Amino acid sequence: MDAAATTDGHEADRRQIRDLLENWVVWRDAGHWEQFRQVWHPDGHMMATWFQGSAEEFIRVSQEGWARGVSILHFLGGISIEVAGDRAISQTKMTISQRGDVEGVACDVVCTGRFYDFLEKRNGRWGIVLRQPIYEKDRIDPVSPAAKLELDAALLARFPEGYRHLAYMQTRIGYTVKPDMPGLKGPAVDQLYSRGAAWLSGAKL
Repeated sequence: MDAAATTDGHEADRRQIRDLLENWVVWRDAGHWEQFRQVWHPDGHMMATWFQGSAEEFIRVSQEGWARGVSILHFLGGISIEVAGDRAISQTKMTISQRGDVEGVACDVVCTGRFYDFLEKRNGRWGIVLRQPIYEKDRIDPVSPAAKLELDAALLARFPEGYRHLAYMQTRIGYTVKPDMPGLKGPAVDQLYSRGAAWLSGAKL
C-alpha cells in the first residue's frame, strides 16, 4: 500500500472514531439507549467515579438514573487520536456537568478533564473497548446565587482534588464513589498512559 493510501485510510479511521466519540455524548445524554449501545464493542467497559463495569451494565444503570431524574451532561472539546493498525487511543477534552441536591441546596458541579479511550476496529467497525476518564479540576455552585452552601470538610477531603466536588455530590445522593481515579498528574494517570502505549503495541487490557 502506498503512502497516500495509508494516509487516506488513517484519516478515514480518525473520522469514524471522532463520529463515535461525539455520538457517545449526544446519544447518552439524550437517552437514546439503543443508539448509544452501538458505540461500544460487546466486551466494552466503562470506568467512572460512580460506576465501574461492562458497557451493557453501564447502559442499564444510566437508564435507571435517567428514570429517577439524575442529571449528568457532557460537553466535548478537542480530540487527539492515535491509530496503530486496528487499534487506537483517543483523548477528548470534556466537561461533566451534574445537578443535584447538596446539603439541602440545589447545586451544579462542573468537572473538567479528558475521556481516555481504548478503541479497536473489528469487522470494519470501530468501537470502544475501555473508557477511562481523567479528572483534572472541578467546582460546585448553588443554582440560586442567594443560596448558602456549607460543605462537610472531612468528606470533601476524602477525594482527589480533580473531582472532589463531583464525588461529594454523588456521595450525598447515594452513590459509592471510587477514590483513586486518574487526575492531571500522578501515578494513576502515568499508569494509564503506559496501558495506552501497550494497547497500541498489541498488548491485552
